[in-house]
Amino acid sequence: MFYHLTLALHNQASVFNVFHYVSFRALMALLTALFLSIGFGAKFIEQSQIFRTRVREYTPESHQIKNNTPTMGGIFILLTALVTFLTWCNLARPEVWIMAFCLIGFGGIGFWDDWCKIKYHKGIKESLKFLLQIGVATAVVLLWWFSLSPSTKLCIPLAKNFSPDLGYLFIPWAIFVLVAASNAVNLTDGLDGLAIGSLIPNFATFSLLCYIAGHTAIAAYLYIPFAGTSEMTIIGASLIGASLGFLWYNTYPAQVFMGDVGSLSLGAGLALMALMSKHELLLIISGGLFVLETCSVMAQVLSYKFLGRRLFRMAPIHHHFELLGWQEAKITTRFGIVSFVLCLFVLMTLKIR
Repeated sequence: MFYHLTLALHNQASVFNVFHYVSFRALMALLTALFLSIGFGAKFIEQSQIFRTRVREYTPESHQIKNNTPTMGGIFILLTALVTFLTWCNLARPEVWIMAFCLIGFGGIGFWDDWCKIKYHKGIKESLKFLLQIGVATAVVLLWWFSLSPSTKLCIPLAKNFSPDLGYLFIPWAIFVLVAASNAVNLTDGLDGLAIGSLIPNFATFSLLCYIAGHTAIAAYLYIPFAGTSEMTIIGASLIGASLGFLWYNTYPAQVFMGDVGSLSLGAGLALMALMSKHELLLIISGGLFVLETCSVMAQVLSYKFLGRRLFRMAPIHHHFELLGWQEAKITTRFGIVSFVLCLFVLMTLKIR
C-alpha cells in the first residue's frame, strides 16, 4: 500500500529513501495505530453498546459493577493493527499474511465465544474452543513451514552454543506455544488494563528481537540466529500502537473490555513473533506474568481436586490479591511493572553466551 507507493516514487525524490528503513516504518506504524485508536476509539465504544455482557463467573463481588460494560474491544485492536501494518509493511513478505491469518483466526474463535456469552450467557464449550485453537494454530504453523522453511533449531537462553534441532517435532512444538500463549493471555484478562498493560512491553521486546534477528550483522554480534524477520518489527509496532490506544479506554475504570476476541488473538500474535524470531523460550521469562496466572489456575484446580483445599482465595492469582484488599488499579500497575522488569531482563540476556 503506502509502502509500495513510496517505493514507486523513490526514483523521483531521494527523501523517500527513508521508507526503505524498517525502523522508520515501525515508528510510523506505531504512531499511526496509536492515533487511529485514540481518534476512533470513542466512536467504536459508542457503537459497541450491543456487545454489553456480564462479568465472568467466579470473580469477586466487587466486579458486579462492571456488568453491561461493552466488550469485544479486541475487534478494534485487531482492525487498527491490521490496517496499520498492511499499510506500512512490505506485502510481498509471506510473514505479513501469516500474522494476519493468525490474528484473524484466533480472533474469530474469541468473537464466537464472546458472542455466545452475550446472546446465550454462556460461551462455547471449552473442549471445542481448545480444538479450534489447535486447528488454527496448526494452519498457521504449516503456512509458516511451507512458505518460509524456518529453522527447526531450538535456541536455549544463556546457552547460545547449544541449539538442539527438533526436526519435524518443531511443528507440534510451535502449535503448543501458540495455543499456550493464547490461553495464558486469556486467563490474565480479568482486571481493567491488566492483560493489555502486560502485553505492551512484551510486544516491544519481541519487536526488537525480530528487528535484531532480521539483520545479519546485529544478529551475529549478539550470537542470535538470523531469521529474516525484520518486517515483523513493523507488525509488532502496529500492535503496540493499537494496544496503547486501547489502554487509553481500558484503564481503570474501563470503558470497554477486549474480550476473548482480543486476548486469544493477541496472545497468539505475541507467540508467533517469538517463534519467528527464534526466541520462544524467552517468552517464558518476558511473559512471566502470563505464566504465573496460568500456573495459579492449574495449582488451584489440582490442590482442590487432590487435597480438598484451595491454595489461593480465588484464581487466577490477580483475584487472590483483590480479596487480600489490594485495589484493582494497584494490582494492574504493580503487575505491569513486573512485566516491564521481566522484559528488561530478557534484553539483558541477549549478550550473554
